[in-house]
Amino acid sequence: MSLLVEVAIFLAAAVITVPVFKKLGLGSVLGYLTAGVVIGPWGLKLNGDIDNVLHFAEFGVVLLLFVIGLELQPSRLWTMRKSVFGLGGAQVGVTGVVIGLAAYALGLDAPAAAIVGVMLSLSSTALALQMLGEKRQLTTQHGRSAFSILLFQDLAVIPLLVIVPLIGPEGSGPMDSSGAVAALGAAAILLVVVSGGHFLLRYLLRIVADTNIREVFTAMALLTVVGMALLMEWVGLSMALGAFLAGVLLAESEYRHALETDIEPFKGLLLGLFFIAVGMSLNVGIVIDKPGVIALLVLGLMLMKFALLFGLGRLFGLGNASARALGVSISQGGEFAFIVLTVAVGGKVIEQQLADLLIAVVTVSMAVTPLLFAVNETVIKRWLDKAPARDFDPLPDSDENRVIIAGFGRFGQIVARILRAKGIAFTALEINPAHVDYVRKFGNKVYYGDASRLDLLRNAKAETADAFVLAIDNVESSLRTAETVREHFPRLTIYARAHDRKHAYQLMDLGVTVIRRETFLSSLDLAGSVLKGLGLSNFDSEKTVDTFEQHDEILLWAHYWHHNDENTMRTLAKEGAEELAELLAQDAAKDVSR
Repeated sequence: MSLLVEVAIFLAAAVITVPVFKKLGLGSVLGYLTAGVVIGPWGLKLNGDIDNVLHFAEFGVVLLLFVIGLELQPSRLWTMRKSVFGLGGAQVGVTGVVIGLAAYALGLDAPAAAIVGVMLSLSSTALALQMLGEKRQLTTQHGRSAFSILLFQDLAVIPLLVIVPLIGPEGSGPMDSSGAVAALGAAAILLVVVSGGHFLLRYLLRIVADTNIREVFTAMALLTVVGMALLMEWVGLSMALGAFLAGVLLAESEYRHALETDIEPFKGLLLGLFFIAVGMSLNVGIVIDKPGVIALLVLGLMLMKFALLFGLGRLFGLGNASARALGVSISQGGEFAFIVLTVAVGGKVIEQQLADLLIAVVTVSMAVTPLLFAVNETVIKRWLDKAPARDFDPLPDSDENRVIIAGFGRFGQIVARILRAKGIAFTALEINPAHVDYVRKFGNKVYYGDASRLDLLRNAKAETADAFVLAIDNVESSLRTAETVREHFPRLTIYARAHDRKHAYQLMDLGVTVIRRETFLSSLDLAGSVLKGLGLSNFDSEKTVDTFEQHDEILLWAHYWHHNDENTMRTLAKEGAEELAELLAQDAAKDVSR
């Protein structure tokens, strides 16, 4: 089979399966894994050279760690030392001991049980970070904790790969006779790379960037990753660690964003290929022959890791929801298990039959993780994290409050501050109890309540109030509240905040006439500053912005009667843009004639 045909097979498998799984809400990773099983030796047998594919695709993990390194400035990495070495070290240590003891109890000898314990304590960096990234949870509390643990695990692989060959019956391996000397040499080279690489890499990138040839800069970006990865591998360390260090060394350089942009497409494709190769490597025969054993081992592994991760998360200050999400995210086995098992089998620490069984367990655990992640997000999270019911706050029995503010977010708070400064009494209602508790800490007088409830509006004395400020964030809640006020308190003037033009038209449908689009005025102010920065005089800038504001307000009301007709609105928008250009041209001509 030619290389081009193989490439077409992999691309077709990804293009067909991944969109389907994304549509089902299961994530792209499970789609890639399924594609690998389908085209692999246990499926359609379209490609049988799994080892070469997996070895090549591991470069996707290397690129992933490089991009992660780019996001971590050394100062930020230093601040993470407690979570990396504290939480990460505790996770690997405690989980490794517990799983190792379980493996020993199941009949493995001490060296094999120790290796299996540490190996299964490692999670899948590629899988977890891909899922957390897709869900935009990398910056959450559990996302940062997961990253810290995964980073420590990647560091732990280095001594693990050194130790495994040494504990075999023949003591084979490249570092068996002078392990200490080799380790010191590797540490020295690592120190030289970290101290000198920062300046050398930036200097080389500056030379290449000065050529202004985009493809050469892309080649240099790839060479940086490959070079550092090969250098680390040459001294007996992890390629992934080398790529990560290269990223960290360049994290504060002026080329960080350009490097990330150039590497991203390669990283995405190779990570996808990596997951496909993992799916291809799954020994479906073992799963078919021993489904009960595989299921029990996967269940035991993931439950054990989840329980330990949840406990450690709580110990290190995470809430129940965050600790649970942490456990779900990284309770699977990891891709480094394939590498460690290969070395262990070569060093005769573990038998091939056991290695095949463990590879199947790790692969199935990786395949199950996206499903558990989805269940946690869509079912368990809503069920367990549901806030307890809380009664609305009693409202003061006073007729002095002339204004009711519905919604006490950033918009409503500014209105409240101005009213308070003028000594005008108001009643502020907010539906989010957590937000109510938070803003009260800063001296704000706000009540927990639903402003769309008629009984609550009557308790707030809406029938005697002079103004109703509608500043609710949620569009549906805003419209529901406006409808209730207009129906039951028709004399009460509504001053509404609109999310956008569409929301403004919906408020108009309900009879609201005083409307301010939330970003409109601030955008006009910023546009005026931009014009001044471009060299226009203060007079020209302000006149241009004023003309635009007046014209847009006229169009807002003129187009209201057609806002449900999309085709007509597109035509009117084009005509409005032409009218505005003509108005500005006429103003400029008048100024010149003067």
